[in-house]
Amino acid sequence: MKFKYKALSQNGQTIEGTFDATSEGEVISMIKGNNHMPMEIERDIGADAKVEIFSKKVKKKDLAVFCRQFFTMINAGLGIVKCLDILVMQTENKTLQKTLAAVSEDVQKGFTLSEALNKHTDIFPSILISMVEAGEVSGSLDTILARMAEHFEKENKIENKVKSSMIYPAALAVVSVVVVVFMLVFVMPTFIGMFEGSGTALPAPTRILIGISDSIRNFWYIYIAVIAAIVVGLATFKKSPEGTRFFDSLKLKFPIVKGTTKKIITSRFTRTLSTLMSSGIPLLKAMEIVSKVVNNVIIKERLEEGTENIRKGNTLSRAVKDVGIFPPMVDSMIKIGEESGSLDDILFKTADFYDEEVEASLQRLTSLLEPVMLVGMALIIGFIVIAMYMPMFDMFNTI
Repeated sequence: MKFKYKALSQNGQTIEGTFDATSEGEVISMIKGNNHMPMEIERDIGADAKVEIFSKKVKKKDLAVFCRQFFTMINAGLGIVKCLDILVMQTENKTLQKTLAAVSEDVQKGFTLSEALNKHTDIFPSILISMVEAGEVSGSLDTILARMAEHFEKENKIENKVKSSMIYPAALAVVSVVVVVFMLVFVMPTFIGMFEGSGTALPAPTRILIGISDSIRNFWYIYIAVIAAIVVGLATFKKSPEGTRFFDSLKLKFPIVKGTTKKIITSRFTRTLSTLMSSGIPLLKAMEIVSKVVNNVIIKERLEEGTENIRKGNTLSRAVKDVGIFPPMVDSMIKIGEESGSLDDILFKTADFYDEEVEASLQRLTSLLEPVMLVGMALIIGFIVIAMYMPMFDMFNTI
């Protein structure tokens, strides 16, 4: 945080300036350390707002590093406040750094760590807050932080696999669009004059292609405006409750991606539930948390219904089966865990299995998308080439 301050020097001059600090007390210490007398200190809201605009999002990787470093220091015997102060100094993500400074200040005021984290639910997921609370109650905060570090590391690994699998198809799509636009804007006009001077009737595909080329060259700004409007409209719609439901439902139904989506949700569900239950979180509370981390509103609602059914006396295996999205293996494994009393261990092994399934499914998805996109690109470019050369063949036949 940035603070504005006024101070009085030893010779009576007023000194003004700004200083980056985690609290007003740190600013006062700095002023007194320079042999000045503090007169006025206030937060520089404008500077904080500018930082907020350009601040980085807190990713799973940042949370994993945070939990791993916190665990190491707690396990070494350092106090929570000291750990937080060290984390503030060495955390690279500015958003997380500023949040940790506020958490440290709250802990110094007497709040528990979980209470301080709970003030920043936009940064810290509900699973982390609940796990920290359980660790405080049981006295095993270091163990909890180690489990959370492992949890976020695996979540980050899955997210990176999903992103990396989409890089090639996305790049291929961009290249395809650029090639088509280049041919229509720069290559096609060189043929138009020749076609018009030939005096022969142009085939329908050629006339269509010329019309598209002319419209792009003369009204390119309309195309850009329409594309921008579509992108902004889709982004706005996606953020709305109706849009979120639509796209989440589409992920579960669209033939190419539905299998991969279900495996990702299954992996996240079993891993999160295993982590929570192995740390002593009650089943109902664990189900409430899990429903919030599956990142799909359809599954979230079904899990909430399953939680209510468990509260009425149903078993977890029955509730999971009623969700209707998880593979049969999942409820069967959960049933075995319930009967053997080793549910958290069974869930952990199931999560490991589906982590591997997700990786294999993403590889299959990528290998399927590549030929589909290549064929689509070949058809479009082939149509353009044929449409450009058809009039030339007619001219040769006429000669």
